[in-house]
Amino acid sequence: MHMDWSAIVIEPVKAMLVRAAIFLPTLVGILVILVVGWIIAAVLKNVVVKLLKMIQFDAASEKSGLADVLRKGGIKNTLSELMGGLIYWIIMLLVFMTSLNALGMTVVASLLDKVILYIPNVIAAIFIISLGIFFASIIGSIVMTTSMNAGIKQAKLLSQVTQTVIVIFAAIMTLEQLNIATTILNTTITVLLGAIGLAFALAVGLGSKDVAGKLIHDLVEKLKGK
Repeated sequence: MHMDWSAIVIEPVKAMLVRAAIFLPTLVGILVILVVGWIIAAVLKNVVVKLLKMIQFDAASEKSGLADVLRKGGIKNTLSELMGGLIYWIIMLLVFMTSLNALGMTVVASLLDKVILYIPNVIAAIFIISLGIFFASIIGSIVMTTSMNAGIKQAKLLSQVTQTVIVIFAAIMTLEQLNIATTILNTTITVLLGAIGLAFALAVGLGSKDVAGKLIHDLVEKLKGK
C-alpha cells in the first residue's frame, strides 16, 4: 500500500508554518504593546511619586498617623510610593487587557475590563482620603496653635482629636465611593465619632477651665474697681 507522505507530513507542517506566519505579526504587536506599556507605567509611577513627595504628601501622612497605621500593618512603603504603585498597575492592567484582546482571549479580557471599570472609584477614593489627610494636617496645626495661644493645656490632644475626626469623615466618604460602606460599618463609625466628640468636649472643657476662670476673675476685679 502506497502512503502519501506529502499528505501525512508535509501538508500539516505547511499549515503550521502558515498559521505561525499569520500569528507572528500579532505576537510582535503584543510584545511591542507590553514593552511600551511597561515603560509608560514605570515613568508615570516615578512622576507620581516625585510629585507627591514634592507637595509633602508623606509628611502629611506622618502627621495624621496614617503612615504609622501602614507600618503597623507591615507596609514599609511610603504613601507616595503606594500611590505610584497603584498608577503603575492600573496602566499595566490596561496593557494586559489590550494584549489579551489581541490574542482573542475575550473572556479574561472581559474580567479585566470589569476590574478597570472599578478603577475610577478606587482613584476617587484615594483622592478623597488624600485630601482628608492633607486638610487634617493643616487644620490640626491651626487648632494646636490657636489652643496654645489661648493657654489651653490639652492643645496637642485637641489637635490630634481634630485630625482623627477629619480622617474618619474622609474614610467614610472613601468607603461610600468604593460601595463598601455597609449599615453596620456606618453605625460603628457613628458611635466612634460620638465617643470622640464627647472626649473632645471634655478636653475643651477641662482645658478651658483655667482660661475661663482667669477671664471671670479679671472681669470681677474691673467691676470692683469701678
